[in-house]
Amino acid sequence: MRKLFVLLMFLPLFTFADEGMWLPSMMTDQTRKLMKELGLELTPEQLYNPNGTSLTNAIVSLGGGFCSGVVVSPDGLVFTNHHCGYDIIQQHSTVDHDYLRYGFAAQSFKEELPNPDLFISFLVKTEDVTKRVLNAIPQGADESRRAMVIDSISRQIADEAIQGDSLLRARVSPFYGGSEFYLAVYKDYNDVRLVFAPPSSAGKFGGDTDNWMWPRHTCDFSVFRIYANKDNEPAEYSPENVPYHPTYYAPVSLKGYQEGSFCMTMGYPGSTSRYLSSYGVQERVDIRNKALIDVRDVKLAILDKAMAKNDTLRIMYASKHASSSNYWKNSIGMNKAIKELSVIEKKQALEQQIQNWVKKKEKQRAEYKDIFSELKKSYTERAELQKVVTYMREAMLSGPELVQAALSISMFDAEGATDEQKSAFKRQFTDFYKDMDITTDKELFVAMADIYKKNVDTTYLFDFYKDIDQTYHGDTKAFVDDLYAKTNFATIDGMNRLFNGDPDLKVSEDPAIKLVIDIISHYMEMNGGAMAESTENIRKNERLLTAALRAMESEKDFYPDANSTMRLSFGTVGGYNPKDGAYYNYYTTTKGIFEKEKEADENPDYEVLDSILETLSQRDFGRYGTNGDMNVCFISDNDITGGNSGSGMFNGRGELIGLAFDGNWEAMSGDIVFEPKLQRCIGVDIRYVLYMIEKYGKAKRLIKELKLVEK
Repeated sequence: MRKLFVLLMFLPLFTFADEGMWLPSMMTDQTRKLMKELGLELTPEQLYNPNGTSLTNAIVSLGGGFCSGVVVSPDGLVFTNHHCGYDIIQQHSTVDHDYLRYGFAAQSFKEELPNPDLFISFLVKTEDVTKRVLNAIPQGADESRRAMVIDSISRQIADEAIQGDSLLRARVSPFYGGSEFYLAVYKDYNDVRLVFAPPSSAGKFGGDTDNWMWPRHTCDFSVFRIYANKDNEPAEYSPENVPYHPTYYAPVSLKGYQEGSFCMTMGYPGSTSRYLSSYGVQERVDIRNKALIDVRDVKLAILDKAMAKNDTLRIMYASKHASSSNYWKNSIGMNKAIKELSVIEKKQALEQQIQNWVKKKEKQRAEYKDIFSELKKSYTERAELQKVVTYMREAMLSGPELVQAALSISMFDAEGATDEQKSAFKRQFTDFYKDMDITTDKELFVAMADIYKKNVDTTYLFDFYKDIDQTYHGDTKAFVDDLYAKTNFATIDGMNRLFNGDPDLKVSEDPAIKLVIDIISHYMEMNGGAMAESTENIRKNERLLTAALRAMESEKDFYPDANSTMRLSFGTVGGYNPKDGAYYNYYTTTKGIFEKEKEADENPDYEVLDSILETLSQRDFGRYGTNGDMNVCFISDNDITGGNSGSGMFNGRGELIGLAFDGNWEAMSGDIVFEPKLQRCIGVDIRYVLYMIEKYGKAKRLIKELKLVEK
């Protein structure tokens, strides 16, 4: 009886109807019915209409999928998160024009700031191409052959879809571990300009302390504008371009929400692993997350010290610090939640259920018979090498910026590149070196070299470690000082010599280039050689595991894992019980900003500009307030993940009520298992966004562009 009780406690994992990140084109009748019952008033065609206009026409992807956004005006205004625009804001910031600290508000079209390397994508269409892809795979093909065929046929399908149209981009993506395939066609707009950003003490209020936490009081938004040519088509930046006129833009609600209100998010979630085996989850905990935590603990401490020295270094490293710290804390929270919520045990119980199902009709289900023994064997076989490549990636390839620069240079074909490619590469590295401090980078190199050596067997050390021991008598700092002194690529001077065709510059003989070639050779040898068979076997059996689950529970709707394609999730606004005896309300107000700001002397994450406090103190909330105060953030049980940042949060009528920007600490295992009682999507209230634009930023011209719905 006790065993039965334990099993029932853990099973099943896929029963909650409002769980899931759904492709708008794949919504089933069952899912649509539930959405309507929860409060959706839009028809299916108003939600998604490949042959006309619908809400999906207002949903955009930033930079190919790192964040989402929503078009909110007939002149191409896009709302997204502050942390999504953070790198752009940092690039435009200087000590004299510190947009990170003080914010930015363009008071005219002419003042809006161009961003050559940022593009925004609209989804044109989605198409199921599963049959064509699977039919191209030869009978009995192994995983390597299967992958090659899929890659080839996918590129062919994508090329046919755009038919040489340079304004379109197409991609075929795998779903359910590679059991199904969908084509997505996009139109990319390359002239995207920064319009508004709040000061970081609003847009990043709470910093690392509050990251992934509720309650929240962060005004996490920024505003961009899409520009097009005079025919409203994509074009490279030009002063002659005009604001883009979208086929649809989202209305903005001033009414707000109540507990139990329908809430829907639409965006481009990056990656989830909901169907991952217990063995895969264990590897994630023990190897990937642990390595990330270990390395970034050290890296962030170095960046913190550098940024505290002066404003120049603070601006230089602001975006890098934010990017590194985000998934550092995510990994800490994920490991904690996986343990506390018994995620691995839940996976194991489900896997036992699948094994029992297979045994009942073993002949008919023979392909599933060896899934778990093969997964166990393959994950065990690659464990040590997986640890090595993870530390290699975190400490070396994503560590010192000299390594990153040398790697890019070693892979760039300067002689074969077009003038356009050279120009883009040079522009990219001009910005790169602008934000690289040699003293800080040398300190990073020493620390990253030491932490890599500490965590891997001596078998996997690079050649330069022998040099450190033999030539520099074990002094890593002396080696690094000499390396930076001798390489041509510690500053932009070497890059300029490369592009000017300096005959005396021997790129292949440069010590930094030699070092990085050694590193990447080791990386590729382990990733593509020593681990290849185990990894292919894992890929195959993880796919079969997903297929077995779907076959066993064939009466259910199974949503695919997130993979940077457009998704819709839905649920309701509501609070939750994080632990026994505690309850978190579903919204926060300006009161919490003042409460947290009192702790600023002890915690700089809670510092707020006096100008913001003065504006809030006036309590001139007008139509953005309610009951004498103003909501700043709220939560719903929508299913989101990384990449959803900046996603529009909509009410049942498709009106914008907020922008999703975070998940919550108690359910940090959410990328692996959805926890309906705990998992929450944190969003900034759109009324707080509008208040900051109008009352603080004095940018009423932007408010006039919006379609505001009062009732």
